[in-house]
Amino acid sequence: MFDAVVIGLGSMVGAGIFAALGPAAAAAGSWLLVGLALAGAVAYCNAMASAWLAARHPASGGTYVYGRERLGPFWGYLAGWAFIVGKTASCAAMALTVGAYLWPAQAHAVAVAAVVALTAVNYGGVQKSALMTRSIVAVVLAVLAAVVVCALGSGAADAGRLAPDGGTTPGGVLQAAGLLFFAFAGYARIATLGEEVRDPGRTIPRAVPVALGIALVVYACVAVSVLSVLGPVRLGEAAAPVAEAMRAAGVDGMVPVVRVGAAVAALGSLLALILGVSRTTLAMARDGHLPRTLADVHPRHQVPHHAELVVGLVVAVAAATADLRGAIGFSSFGVLVYYAIANASAWTLVSRWSPVRLVAACGLAGCLVLAFALPLSSVLAGAGVLAVGAVLYALRAGSGEARGRTR
Repeated sequence: MFDAVVIGLGSMVGAGIFAALGPAAAAAGSWLLVGLALAGAVAYCNAMASAWLAARHPASGGTYVYGRERLGPFWGYLAGWAFIVGKTASCAAMALTVGAYLWPAQAHAVAVAAVVALTAVNYGGVQKSALMTRSIVAVVLAVLAAVVVCALGSGAADAGRLAPDGGTTPGGVLQAAGLLFFAFAGYARIATLGEEVRDPGRTIPRAVPVALGIALVVYACVAVSVLSVLGPVRLGEAAAPVAEAMRAAGVDGMVPVVRVGAAVAALGSLLALILGVSRTTLAMARDGHLPRTLADVHPRHQVPHHAELVVGLVVAVAAATADLRGAIGFSSFGVLVYYAIANASAWTLVSRWSPVRLVAACGLAGCLVLAFALPLSSVLAGAGVLAVGAVLYALRAGSGEARGRTR
């Protein structure tokens, strides 16, 4: 149970909280905390749906497998495509977070360097270990705890900045929830541990809400402290909001600590994300949904080296050209579509109304609402890339039927 919770926290409590507060505050203002609660509720539904599906379908692949088995091949493919698209944008966002905190004036250059370095690490077969996960969680939680104490204990904190104002629309709150969902991404990692925990049918459903609950409490404490110091307007304009809060609180000694903590969290997340995207790319290439060369495994390092290089190249280009807020919105759209398919798949696990269907219905509705409440540019770009994926699937299916008729 303890290890499963730690792994879940290691997948959630990372760079997201350092990066997503600014864009969310720009959308929701002082209603930021309501958006955070909505994001946590949708994340809970998604994680529980994934846990139930993992118990029924223990094969690796996540919603790519669940959608294929429960809804049909196209939906499994679309989930895999949405995962690759969304998580590739997440990689760019993590890399840009490193740049924003370590060297704001050269954020894009630092981001590209981080992607190149970690792609090389992954290419050599080095993965994010359990010890590294625990170490990163400990460092990040310690830094965030210090931030909360320093911010709330300073004379700059003003509880009046937390009072909801009248200038925020419901759409702004939903948009903030969609952007803050980025900070929860990774929670379903617990659901993939079916073969690695004792009594998974009991442990996984307990570990998911515990890990999510801890993450939500941590995020709420950080959001309250940063918002009380900066206020919604200044928070919404900050490129590195947690570091900016420490500067505004007059605790200049904490600024480099926060910058290093954010960089450690972002690099740890980036390492795991590149690994995950390349493995999903490998699985889809093996099934013929992507070029077969992406399924090649290096004879020495035993990694999908072509997939690693392609993913690294795409992420490096995105990190060099995109802005952090755009990357967060685009990533959230793709991942929300991915989990919408997971919830639709979970709906089919039972044949009559039950708690499973209630959670799946809430998760499906929540994912779709938050996805289309994101900034219009993120919605249009995300929908366009998903449409390209659907067209490629249709062309591949059509060519397969043509070959069958020829034979």
